Amino acid sequence: MKTIRRLIYGEILYAVAFVTLGFLSLFFFFDLVEEIQSVGRHAATGYQLVHALTYVALIVPSHLYELMPIAVLIGTIFVMARLAQSSEFTILRTSGLDPWRALRSLLILGLGFVLLTFALGDYVSPVADRTAQLLKARYTGRITVGQTGAWLKEKQDYGQYAVNVGELASDGVLHDIRVFEFDNRGFLMSIMQAESASVSNDESWQLRQVNRTEFPPSAATAASIERTHLDALRWPNHLSAEMVAAALLKPERMRTIDLFQYIQHLQSNAQAAQRYEIEFWKKVFYPLSCLVMVVLALPFAYLHFRSGSITAYVFGGVMAGISFFLLNNVFGYIGNLQSWQPWLTAALPGMIYSVLSLTAFGWLVLRR
Repeated sequence: MKTIRRLIYGEILYAVAFVTLGFLSLFFFFDLVEEIQSVGRHAATGYQLVHALTYVALIVPSHLYELMPIAVLIGTIFVMARLAQSSEFTILRTSGLDPWRALRSLLILGLGFVLLTFALGDYVSPVADRTAQLLKARYTGRITVGQTGAWLKEKQDYGQYAVNVGELASDGVLHDIRVFEFDNRGFLMSIMQAESASVSNDESWQLRQVNRTEFPPSAATAASIERTHLDALRWPNHLSAEMVAAALLKPERMRTIDLFQYIQHLQSNAQAAQRYEIEFWKKVFYPLSCLVMVVLALPFAYLHFRSGSITAYVFGGVMAGISFFLLNNVFGYIGNLQSWQPWLTAALPGMIYSVLSLTAFGWLVLRR
């Protein structure tokens, strides 16, 4: 059995690596063409070809994370179909490889792909993607969210704050900061406007060039507004650098633990967290889709192929992988719009393909 597993695992790993390399080369070419256009637009700011190549290389782990289930499906289908066409799998079956042993062997290999996908999505991709975004922002402009920037909310014992961050610079410094302070009854107490701010490790922001406007309490008899200017001000809060990055950068590029902490922060401040909850559960379930893909590929080993028909089945595998990728994105948008349960929204594509895989396995393998 070890020899059989070594044979199948070696063939599948080689095929998956080949498919992954092909897809990554294609994405690298498209990304490089787009970045070359950026080199022409931002040549005056020092954005050169070497920076474009570095940026494209840094977003490769993100593409690899997204492509892993598709590459696993196409590579495994190709190997299973080729073994069936050459009658090698028939020989393996007569040697004692029953369907359940074959399924168990593929699931063990699938667990390896699950761990690899999880490591890419939770450790390699977030760091590389954030580095790429900050590198590009150094030459092409700061990172921002539309015209209004990103909004965050902070609740404290004596009141609450609404924070607006306009831009994030490549060195991690925040720009165009506005902090609105409210009391526990919801009355506006003060407004702070700062040119820039840096997030410290002691749960505070160091604001620079601050204009502070204080409003009188609601119970005051005389209305008076005080305005002060400070070169620097320390503002204690619990808004970490990861939370600010979550509001400015794409949530799907965050680590699972950072997403969970940001969701807890949003919920504790009575803010909508549906979008981030869906992304959290997608990061939980997405690596498991590699298991679904190897199960979906197993029935191809029990088909009878004519000369040349293997190409059609591999093409069908490509279409199945693309449809899974599209369905995963579509369900995320629909679930966010329709306020579906986040875990169900993220799990539905995998559940649908699991049913299809087990149905195909039961019909083609067990009943025939």
